[in-house]
Amino acid sequence: MSELQKLQQTEIPSARQVLRENYSKLHKVADYCENNYMQATDKRKALEETMAYSAQSLASVAYQISNLASNVLQLLDLHASELHQVEANISFSHSQPFSCA
Repeated sequence: MSELQKLQQTEIPSARQVLRENYSKLHKVADYCENNYMQATDKRKALEETMAYSAQSLASVAYQISNLASNVLQLLDLHASELHQVEANISFSHSQPFSCA
């Protein structure tokens, strides 16, 4: 499998799926944090825990978005390389003398 096919068929869809899954996980974390804060007797401790969860969650999402963006950029670079090769082939074929033998 070529790098282009691997990106299109495996890497990018997988990275998108991870982001989709984390969307629902983030809602669960938010619900937990809200419930934990409302029920906590020590609001300061509950707030600190919420801030820690939020920071971890945001860092995770940022990493996953960065990973997906890198894959998309790599895909675009590979497509650009293919287009340059096609352009070079067309230019080369047009520069050759035409022969009717």
